[in-house]
Amino acid sequence: MRLRALLETDALGLRLLGGEDELDRTVRGVMTTDLRDPSRYLSGGELVLTGLAWRRDASDSEPFVRILAGAGVAGLAAGEAELGDIPADLVEACVQHRLPLFAVNETVAFATITEHVVRQVSGERAGDLAAVVDRHRRLMTSGPAGGGPEVVLDLLTSDLDLRAWVLSPTGRQIAGAGAPLPAPLGAALAGHHLAATRTGRRGPYRAAVAGSTYSLFPIRNAGRGAVPAARDVRESVLSDWLLAVEADASDWPAARLDLLQGVTQLIAVERDRRDAARTVRRRLAQEVLELVQAGAAPAEIAARLRVAAPVLLPGLGVAPQWQVVVARVDWTAAGTAGGAGVPGDIAGGPVAQALLEEILVDPAVSGPDSADRIAVAHTGEEAIALVPLPAVPAPLPETVDGPTDNAAAPDTAEAPAAQDPALHADALLASVREPLSAGLADDGRLTLGVSAAVHSAEGLRGALEEARHARRVAAARPGRVCAAGHHELASHVLLLPFVPDDVRRAFTARLLDPLRDYDRRHRAELIETLEAFLDCDGSWTRCAARLHLHVNTLRYRVGRIEQLTGRDLSRLEDKLDFFLALRMS
Repeated sequence: MRLRALLETDALGLRLLGGEDELDRTVRGVMTTDLRDPSRYLSGGELVLTGLAWRRDASDSEPFVRILAGAGVAGLAAGEAELGDIPADLVEACVQHRLPLFAVNETVAFATITEHVVRQVSGERAGDLAAVVDRHRRLMTSGPAGGGPEVVLDLLTSDLDLRAWVLSPTGRQIAGAGAPLPAPLGAALAGHHLAATRTGRRGPYRAAVAGSTYSLFPIRNAGRGAVPAARDVRESVLSDWLLAVEADASDWPAARLDLLQGVTQLIAVERDRRDAARTVRRRLAQEVLELVQAGAAPAEIAARLRVAAPVLLPGLGVAPQWQVVVARVDWTAAGTAGGAGVPGDIAGGPVAQALLEEILVDPAVSGPDSADRIAVAHTGEEAIALVPLPAVPAPLPETVDGPTDNAAAPDTAEAPAAQDPALHADALLASVREPLSAGLADDGRLTLGVSAAVHSAEGLRGALEEARHARRVAAARPGRVCAAGHHELASHVLLLPFVPDDVRRAFTARLLDPLRDYDRRHRAELIETLEAFLDCDGSWTRCAARLHLHVNTLRYRVGRIEQLTGRDLSRLEDKLDFFLALRMS
């Protein structure tokens, strides 16, 4: 807006005292001050409001005006409430420095002028930003030359003073302006968004996290916050992106909400481009999976992997190791709002495929294409990911005579150990459990199985079966999001989940119920003693030290356990039975 527009607004009660030739200056903001030197708070283009409390005598006016002019302010408005008529020395100083000067009638509050300027400037900025968003959308729709969502997010920050981030359903930052969002905060916001989406409410959703308020906008192409009536929200809730804005949009005018909706539609174009780029990787994974399941010759599978490796690991060539990850999303018949409520209506394979593609993106790297090297196929209700792993550099061989390079400095620091690039089920689970549990609500489950790394095509079939077995182990556990790794298949952990419930209950009741009953009556802590005794491999001294008991007291408790159960804790078979009963209870 221009200074001339302020002068022509009767409600503001402004009277021009000097600078008529400068009334076409643009006003970019407003500031109220009575500091003698407010330069540190000025960025240029402001209308400065002052009550003249800084003026002690006539000599103060020229330095004050010189500071304002040097900072590039648009104009000065002085209130008449304190001194009555504006001092002539201030008028002369403004004429000298070509700074427009207004007198503010004592009946007009500075707050009235401030509110008017802010409203006008914000409206103009929103209009300019809307035009930029529309132009940027056309660029991105026609090709990849638009620069990505970061350009528009930067504009939201610079023109509307809104900090915003694009997040995945697990809370990973895909794009953002300024400082990156902390990972725990991103996960919390994603969880709020998923939970609100499952209720069927219209966005944006309000979330208060870590003392700040955020507005969460779904990124879809179906209108503001709406879910198409013909589609079950559960088909996409675990794969939709969101726009998190650090502001409370509940009192925003419709024009600003429409502007943010335009931003989400623009980002949806980027999302579509990302999905299109994954088509090749999906096809490669499907071809390899079909060969592995059909029992094709290792040479044929290896040839297909040689084709896939340059796409999945650009510049690396053939991947020396591969891992397989299997995922499954199951919905019960008890659908929540916005869902059809019939599991047969939702194809679990594509849902798990889109989710697995997101989960396996490296969470330490932001961006829509970051570390997007995995290839995911789906068969039936399962999604299967083929994950190439870069080689870990082998340590240099040591020789009897020392380093082979005689020129090496003797005090060179020892190289750090190479980081294991393999996926681990527990780390995978920790990164996604909190937000995805909110999206799964009370009617969905995600189970994951992770294989060991294999070094050749011959090992892929075994890796696939290993990942499937691990997923079934995870499925036998309680919880909305569960994962198991290959290391759990070489112990009793593999067997226990498949023991029928009635057998499990009967076995544990026969061994442990007498001890529990005795503990309830006498507070003898026999169950705790039994667990510690087995954990200490039957060592009397170590167990007594752990429980802070005298060895004789421990012997008395173990004797009571044997008496109540009819077992002998010196026998391996009885120790094993107690161990399994405790694990199954």
